[in-house]
Amino acid sequence: MDQKIGFSLLTSYPVKGTIAVSSLVLLMALGACGKKDETVGQQLDSAVAKTEQVASEAKAKTEASMEKARAAMKNTTQSAEASGSKTADAMSAKIDDAVITASISAELAKNPELSAIRINVDTRNGVVTLNGPASTTAAKEKATTIAAAVKGVNSVDNKLVVKAN
Repeated sequence: MDQKIGFSLLTSYPVKGTIAVSSLVLLMALGACGKKDETVGQQLDSAVAKTEQVASEAKAKTEASMEKARAAMKNTTQSAEASGSKTADAMSAKIDDAVITASISAELAKNPELSAIRINVDTRNGVVTLNGPASTTAAKEKATTIAAAVKGVNSVDNKLVVKAN
């Protein structure tokens, strides 16, 4: 067999090439040991069996490594998903809070008693805080009622201060 063809076969079929090279090395080693009582065929069979055993062990080690890599990838994916989910939940809560704040401000502006008053609306996790002046106690209470009626509001902390005009 030509050296180029032999090299081409070994590189084209790395597993078979490795087995073939290993078999030849083992055969040469056995021949060098001076085992005269075994035939060449027996020596070759023994070398092939040992090569297959080594290949089998290498395969088992490779499969174990692949399983460890799969488990690590799964854990990494789960961690990333959990982190992404937490981030998405936090973003959703901020958006919800912004929508609640805008809705309350719009409703307050529609009310004639409260539209002329500058009321600061702050929302965090569905808890609304109202700050600023109120013209009357009734206007202050009305602001609480309006804020509490908006979807997503968990509670209202009314810190409006009643100031006479």
